[in-house]
Amino acid sequence: MVPLIDLKIQHQSIASEVETAIKKVCDNTAFILSDEMKQFESEFAAFCGSKYGIGVANGTEALFLALLALCVGSGDEVIVPANTFIATAAAVSHTGATPVFVDCDPETYCIDPAKICSAITDKTKAIMPVHLYGHPADMDAIMNIARGSGLKVIEDCAQAHGTHYKGKQVGSIGDAAGFSFYPSKTLGAYGDAGMVMTNSDEVADKLKLLRDNGRTTWYEHSIIGYNSRLDGLQAAILRVKLKYLDKWVEGRRSHAKQYQEALSGIDGLVLPIEKPYAQHSYYVYVVRAANREDFMAKLKENGCGCGIHYPLPLHLQPAFSFLGGKEGDCPVAEEYAKQIVSIPMFPELTPEQMNEAIEVIKQGAG
Repeated sequence: MVPLIDLKIQHQSIASEVETAIKKVCDNTAFILSDEMKQFESEFAAFCGSKYGIGVANGTEALFLALLALCVGSGDEVIVPANTFIATAAAVSHTGATPVFVDCDPETYCIDPAKICSAITDKTKAIMPVHLYGHPADMDAIMNIARGSGLKVIEDCAQAHGTHYKGKQVGSIGDAAGFSFYPSKTLGAYGDAGMVMTNSDEVADKLKLLRDNGRTTWYEHSIIGYNSRLDGLQAAILRVKLKYLDKWVEGRRSHAKQYQEALSGIDGLVLPIEKPYAQHSYYVYVVRAANREDFMAKLKENGCGCGIHYPLPLHLQPAFSFLGGKEGDCPVAEEYAKQIVSIPMFPELTPEQMNEAIEVIKQGAG
């Protein structure tokens, strides 16, 4: 068996360090807004090349609070890609604003900058590109559009820990960025956790209020905020794991290179690309299969894990039917949603597992 992902093996490699970190938090009973959280905020911000990191409860909250801190709200529109997880657009809806869906680039599967301008209206307040699957969106093009139109940019980095754009870590380019530390992420907690990045003093100060009930002193609140804090246990665990992030990303990239060399040129199978401006972190390794149902059935029959990220574009999701989206609105995302398949990708894959997966994939595509 070659699983799509295996979280147990990674935990086993760092279990003693994690247990020590958890014990320290419990011994100190430092669970909320703790020193562990503050140190992780500082360490991860430094890793990303951002001035501030604000720990929050999860990745969706990171995007939601970032939008609020940038004054996005009722009556506004935010441009988002059609090909991503629903949390990207849900965060927009939670503010009272409306997500406006834009098709994806045929090569990177990220939002297509060439299609953003036609989606801008007098209600547009922000653009939220997603660094999908670990490949960065074309941030120079997006930032140029935003600056020319007076728009804010919030990077959705939930899938992009360790991703680089033109030598810079993603999360440090836009006005703010949201990270998820969901357990399956490249840098994953042992539960829900998230963080907002920003280089703005004003935005950072507002985020600290928003995540903690608008609190200025213990029982004084300057705004109506939310209860969305990164707890000390998760911060302590993430501090342990952050030390290994570069190594884990390099492991993913090594596996991706092996896939690329072994699977290139197979009829009916399209492999992911890495643009010259990008350092892909391969949160997932996504291929396109001409006959997906048969391909996935063969993989599963032969013990090779696989999945779909994501089978239904957001403009066609029932949750957003009230926006009137229809087939044909985002043709690239719609076509790819019928073809994309995620194959095994995690840094601890052994050479034997890689070889087995490659042979099964070759047979499945044949």
